[in-house]
Amino acid sequence: MSSEGFLKEMQTIGEKFLLKLQKLPKADPVEIVSFCVVLLFIVTVLLLMIIACSCCCYSCCSCDGHPDHRRRKIQVRPIAH
Repeated sequence: MSSEGFLKEMQTIGEKFLLKLQKLPKADPVEIVSFCVVLLFIVTVLLLMIIACSCCCYSCCSCDGHPDHRRRKIQVRPIAH
């Protein structure tokens, strides 16, 4: 997908989201609850991705950005007889 196509798609999704938010005060309670559940799911997934990326970066790099070679795991191989 080209960057123009991606930007167009993001703009379309944003417009649909704003339209949904504008109609939300007039919506029935079931639609409001379902919208909140979907929104909570999206926020949870994004938060978990951020946590996973930060844990991954922290485990392979120290705080100053240099790799910490002491934390690397060493594989133990059986002795061949």
